[in-house]
Amino acid sequence: MIHLSTLGLIHTIIGVLALIPAFISLFSFGVIAPQKRSGKIYIVLTALACLTSFPIMSSGHLSAGHFLAVMILVMLPLAYYASSIKLFGQKWQYIQVVLMSLTLFFSLVPAFTETLIRVPLGHPFATGQQDPALQPVMGVLALVFVVGICYQLYKLKAQNRKLQSV
Repeated sequence: MIHLSTLGLIHTIIGVLALIPAFISLFSFGVIAPQKRSGKIYIVLTALACLTSFPIMSSGHLSAGHFLAVMILVMLPLAYYASSIKLFGQKWQYIQVVLMSLTLFFSLVPAFTETLIRVPLGHPFATGQQDPALQPVMGVLALVFVVGICYQLYKLKAQNRKLQSV
């Protein structure tokens, strides 16, 4: 049996629900587009998942997951307002793609970790957050992230070239 507090359960449900619009946006638009409805829903649910994570401290202190939540909460508004941040200049679209993808990646790291230390029931894949069995999983996740970012940036660059040639 998986033991989660009420807040832990609420946090988990919100976090899982946030993944749905993220992947809808990725498959529909090729990016997690903050200006689209799915992107806005992703941002709100992800922010709620981050905020609900702070009181959850199974080890009695802040963890790496909490640090990732802080990073996500910093990146979400930067990504959303990227087009109006002068420092980003003409590269704002590329920065927005990277930031939004990073928020998804940073959400998936604790999601995979927490899932794999709980399932399969009775004999979980990993014994804890530091279990070496998680390293290949995180490596594959990181590889998918890097390939995904490269693909998104490539498509964005091609799209921008096409617009400039018209």
